[in-house]
Amino acid sequence: MTTLSIFDQNQPDTPEQVVENPADIARLLGEQGIRFERWPTRALPSDASQDDILDAYADEVEHLKRDGGFVTADVVGLTPDNPQKDAFRQKFLDEHTHSEDEVRFFVHGQGLFYLHLGERIYAILCRRNDLISVPHGTRHWFDMGPEPAFTCIRLFTNPEGWVAEFTGEDIASRLPRYEQLAGAA
Repeated sequence: MTTLSIFDQNQPDTPEQVVENPADIARLLGEQGIRFERWPTRALPSDASQDDILDAYADEVEHLKRDGGFVTADVVGLTPDNPQKDAFRQKFLDEHTHSEDEVRFFVHGQGLFYLHLGERIYAILCRRNDLISVPHGTRHWFDMGPEPAFTCIRLFTNPEGWVAEFTGEDIASRLPRYEQLAGAA
């Protein structure tokens, strides 16, 4: 189940609020300028290629490109047997920003976005069917867990793809990780 846990940055051990209703999650994130939607997924084989996935969601991807000015879309995924899974996880665990919106649609699996908004941290466990759009300049990080299992469509305005500017803050190390939050969901 998709879950939103809201933490006070000064008391990051325990969430102040945990929300599981998708409409409430969308409303709370929307109040902070974060787009969150639930989309129906398509039946795809487990070995679907990037082209198969993009073809299956072509209408939605084109709509997002038009609305958001995105120029490219791709598919990213990881499985627990990937020999570089630890390095990939570490790459996204530090707080960073982007000069463009970060848009992800979860075709399969799950991952945990942390959004540092003012004095609060919004930890959203995204799962299959979830679309999240993190506005440019938003401080955030992503935790895929120690055994990653997800497939996402990503959209970019920069043809070079994912480019992060790390903040140097240690806030990400003070919040519960994927293992604690995904296990509680």
